Amino acid sequence: MPETVPRDPAQRPPAGAGRAARLLLAAGLALAAGYAAVALYLRGGEPGFPLDDSWIHLQFARNLAAGSGLSYNAGELVPGSTAPLWTALLSLVFLLPGSPVTWTWLLGVAAYLATIHATRELARELGLGGALVDLAAALALATSWLVWSALSGLEIPLFALLSLWGMVLHLRERRHGGAPRSMALLGLAALARPEGLLLVALALADRSLAFSRDAEGALAVRFAGGGALLRGALLAALLVLPMVLFNYAVSGSPLPTTFAAKASGARHWLPSTGYLYSVLSIFFRPQPILVLTAGAGALALVERLGTGRDRGLLPALWLFGLPLAFAAIAPQGGGVLAGNFGRYYFPLFPVLAVVGVLGLERAFRALGPWLRAGALALPVRAVLLALLFVPTATSLVEGAGRYAQSVTNVEESDVRMARWLAPRLPEGAVLAVNDIGALKFFLPEHRILDLAGIAHPEVGRRMDEARRRGLDPRRGILEFLEQTRPDFLVIFPSWFPGLATAGSPFERLHTLEIADNITMGGNEIAVLSTPWTRAPLRQVEPEGPGPAAGEENDAGTG
Repeated sequence: MPETVPRDPAQRPPAGAGRAARLLLAAGLALAAGYAAVALYLRGGEPGFPLDDSWIHLQFARNLAAGSGLSYNAGELVPGSTAPLWTALLSLVFLLPGSPVTWTWLLGVAAYLATIHATRELARELGLGGALVDLAAALALATSWLVWSALSGLEIPLFALLSLWGMVLHLRERRHGGAPRSMALLGLAALARPEGLLLVALALADRSLAFSRDAEGALAVRFAGGGALLRGALLAALLVLPMVLFNYAVSGSPLPTTFAAKASGARHWLPSTGYLYSVLSIFFRPQPILVLTAGAGALALVERLGTGRDRGLLPALWLFGLPLAFAAIAPQGGGVLAGNFGRYYFPLFPVLAVVGVLGLERAFRALGPWLRAGALALPVRAVLLALLFVPTATSLVEGAGRYAQSVTNVEESDVRMARWLAPRLPEGAVLAVNDIGALKFFLPEHRILDLAGIAHPEVGRRMDEARRRGLDPRRGILEFLEQTRPDFLVIFPSWFPGLATAGSPFERLHTLEIADNITMGGNEIAVLSTPWTRAPLRQVEPEGPGPAAGEENDAGTG
């Protein structure tokens, strides 16, 4: 990333920084390779993804590469991608030889490694010394969820990278002035994740205020906006506006359809205790000490305001502001709006590492390398480093198994069902499904109806209408099915208990159980015929003696 403003001499990388950066790069590659190796070993050498959402991105990207625009079913434009920039990048993998899954892994790992470099730059811009810069980067690098994200096929590493570099440039511009070119990166970040719009707003607020202190140390604040700030806001808006206009033209809303599918509106502005517990647990398990010291790091930034070390408050505003913003949104079905495993918060881990280490800066300086008590000498810095890294390393090791298990869950449910259906579906069959990623990606010739409402937002509108009439929201889904009349359903029966039971007009044809499920929406996935099925599933001859693979749970045999 080219520098747009000069760096203070005090902030130049110390001797040995290049060697440390190379070591971190090698460590990151080793961790990503280790996670991939565990998954490949358990999957018999077959790569995959830990969420069905990854296949959704690839489906949108494949249609984009084929000239069908942002569409799920070719020819049906839909603003279903919350990460259009990531979708655009993924479309390039379909122009390359080999497996798109492998290329997607490589793209994610490259973004993850670049994120670690950006973490070092952010730490340096906040005035941390050489050793603490590398400590913050190492803690981010070893965070299990960031390694998980590198191989997830999701936009998380890209969004983290753009948001970090946007903050780095913001800090440099805030000190030196000049055109706010950081807004270009932050605008791109908003195209990688919609919550990037909040980061744009926080950056504008942080840039618009200047602080000073009088002879007695009293803090004064003044508005420091002007033409440069306005140009920055316009630059970010120009990058985001085309996507907003596309969303509105296609769906009537400036937001992607995913927002309506996952959120049901606003709720109380103050977060509940349960919400705070859920969010803190996402960060606390891999980085417990940093969670405890991040508040001190934020206070250190406040203490510096108006001094020569003034760096503004943007990293702290982003770290604490995003969870508060999500707290104001009520998710569909209750609970916490966090995404699978809390993935909406994963891009905050590098910022947590930097702000948390900033909170430890004084302790590192004050304690020194040794604490002496008579003849005893305690290596206090080594003890503190152990306290920082032991839970992180433990979570990192556990994360490899968790990643592999999630890949296995997706492969043994959505992917396996799609491959079972591929030779059996009659030509032109229409499917209505819960998970729209792998089923569509591996069944490209068949039209898929999305019961979650991402590719078909009218499902959400019908559910909302059912709520207004005092009915179970699933009644809206039944009305959608009655109107669209699909040939088959592929659902998690636990989501629709009335559809997959005896006496229902929907007959269960085939079921796959999902062993040790930690990922999917239910512990089994089933194919059901509907009252509108135009042709039955085709018969497929088994390849050898005994039942065909995967048919042991077929219903209606005998």
